[in-house]
This record gives sequence, C-alpha cells and structure tokens, in this order.
Amino acid sequence: MPKLPGISHQRAITAFERAGFWVVRQGKHVSMTDGVRIITIPRANPIDAFTMGGIIKDAGLTVEDFKKLL
Repeated sequence: MPKLPGISHQRAITAFERAGFWVVRQGKHVSMTDGVRIITIPRANPIDAFTMGGIIKDAGLTVEDFKKLL
C-alpha cells in the first residue's frame, strides 16, 4: 500500500463527500454512507495512515483515488 500521510478528519470527510458519501451520524466518530457502504471516521488529528488506509479500502476506493479527492 502506498504511503498516505496522516490527515485531519475534516479533510477526510471533505474528500469522502466529493466521492459521493454523506454524513449520517456524528459523535466521537463520524459515520458516512454512500447508500451502499458505511464508513466510520474517528475524530483524530491526524488520523493514523494505517487506519486511514483501512477506511479508504472499506469505502471501495484506492489510495491513489483518495489522494485525488483531497
């Protein structure tokens, strides 16, 4: 998996919104969906690269696709 620097949860939420996801619920974590998949983003700054890679995979995206959305 290519290196992905730690990013803030706000940037991650914005990128996933560009990919067609929307916020369903907010609390200690932010839950987002695209109608098919549900992803959960922790409110951490920065989000660990390993954790972010797993979230991107759960969203059905590649790291390269996600970097284009940032």
